[in-house]
Order: sequence, then structure tokens, then C-alpha cells
Amino acid sequence: MIHLFNGFQNPFGGSERETLDLYRLLSADQQVCLWATSSRVSGELMRQFPIRRVSPARREVPDGGTYVFLGAHWRNKGWPYLIRRPRRLIYVFNTFHPKIIGLTIGMPRLLGWPGAELVLISEFQKRMLQVEGVVHPSPIDIERFSPRPARPDGPFTVGRLSRDTADKHHADDVVLYEALLADGVALRIQGGMPLKGRLAPHPQLELLPQGQFAAEQFLPTLDVFYYRTGSHVETFGRVVFEAMACGLPVVCHSHGGYADHINHGENGFLFETTQQAAQILAELKADPALRTDVGHKARQTVERLFSPQALQQRLDFYRR
Repeated sequence: MIHLFNGFQNPFGGSERETLDLYRLLSADQQVCLWATSSRVSGELMRQFPIRRVSPARREVPDGGTYVFLGAHWRNKGWPYLIRRPRRLIYVFNTFHPKIIGLTIGMPRLLGWPGAELVLISEFQKRMLQVEGVVHPSPIDIERFSPRPARPDGPFTVGRLSRDTADKHHADDVVLYEALLADGVALRIQGGMPLKGRLAPHPQLELLPQGQFAAEQFLPTLDVFYYRTGSHVETFGRVVFEAMACGLPVVCHSHGGYADHINHGENGFLFETTQQAAQILAELKADPALRTDVGHKARQTVERLFSPQALQQRLDFYRR
């Protein structure tokens, strides 16, 4: 039995989506159980998936096997001392907090659990933290995302997708967005509620709340996917790969896990400054053929990254 643990608080959170995709893949030929470690578990996710709450009082606890924690922790919890010892303990670590790694590795010795096996989400994260562990890109069902057909005549559209949190937005992007709008570019920003009041209303500006459209519905409405975050640094950046799966050219800040998979000017674009981002977007606006070529190579990149062979190799790690 494989037990997957997550807080399951946000239906649009990266760790939640990663856990559910891993569940989808592993449960095809394994017994897999989903466990919510947070009391603030999402009711929506509980209705959609067979998620159980950890509760020793109700005897709702994992019963041994392989315990996989994804974006959730056993630290400062009482129930790990009351449940059966796992055969293997795996921690899928998707943040940049070394202190949590220390707690993760140290806690099992107090419990009598086996040592934690670390799974990191990108080579970028591994370099930043300087820790040892296997690297598994967050699993994505790329068949949900199809390269879009040619869009009918309309304004050149740039957009992005994220959760509705301020740290997902860079302060300098407001000036960039204003310049794009002044140049006739349409902007669609899902997860854009933190920008309300910072961007003046404009007929070609859409600020949408997180989750209004599924990613596979929203992304094909764009010509280019743009991405830069604020204080939050992406260890992986699932949404960037989802955009690439839609055959979109992506224009992303160079500091993030996704950057290891983007060859500038070939399957996407990386920038350091706002001026560089504006220049790349201007070139893409002026050259539809460039957008098509880069988008095609972007799709090929994710097809290799999430090929059946690559996915099976990663899943075999959990099946051992």
C-alpha cells in the first residue's frame, strides 16, 4: 500500500495537483490511499477525490507500507506516534526551506521510522539547497493540454495563470502590463485579483479570479504565456509546462525550476529585466511564424519530459 499525504487545502495549489496526479498514475496498478494532514482540507477536493482525514480517535490512520509526504509534514503532530511504522518514508520536497528538510530528516529517528528518502522537484531546487535526493519533475497529464488551432483574427493576447496570492506577482509587472495595453496588446490574467486597484480598467484587460477556467480551457485563449513571480520563487512551475503543452511560446523570468528546460529562443524565452521581457514580447507580437515555431518546440519538450517511459521510470521509484 502507498499512502500519499497532503494538506489538500487549495484546489489550485501546486502540491495538491502534484499529489493528485501522482495518485492518478500510481493507482492504475497499485493500492493508493489519499490522506489530508490539515484540518483546513478543501471540501471541494474531499467531494471530488477519496481523501481521508488522519484521525487516530476514529481509527482513520495509515496502516504501514510506503508513506509519501508531498508539501505536507509530520512535524509537530501527535498522530505519527500512534500509527503503524512505514516500510519506506518518502518526502517530496517542493519548497526552498532548509529548516524543514532538517526537521524532516531528523524526526523519523525519534519515531523509529526509516530514514526519509528525498524527492526534489527540479535540478534548480537541488542546486539552490545543495542537498542529495532524486529529481522528479511534478507529474502532469499533458494529454489534457492540446496545441491550440490557429486563432481567428483578434488582438495579440498575452496572459498568465496562477493562484490569487500577492507573492505570485512581481511589482515591476504593473508597468509592463500598462505598456502592453498602450501598445494594443490584450491581457488575460487568471489569478489576477491581487492586481485589482493597481491596474486601471481597460477594455483589453481581463483580471480573473483563480479557478474561473480550467487551465486547459484558459491557456489556449492566449498567443503567449508570460510568467514572473514576486517573493515566491518557483521550484518547478507546473503552469509553465502546461502552457508549453498547449504549444504556447513562454516568456519567463530566468530564476525558477522551469528555466532548466527552456532553451532561450528555441522552445521558449528567458529574461532578467523588464526591458528584456518587453522586447521579447514585441518580437513575438510582430512575428506569428516565430510564435508557431517556438510553440511547436515547446510541445515537443513536454512530450519528452512526460513521455510514458519517463513517467514509468519515476513511478518505479515509489513501487519499490
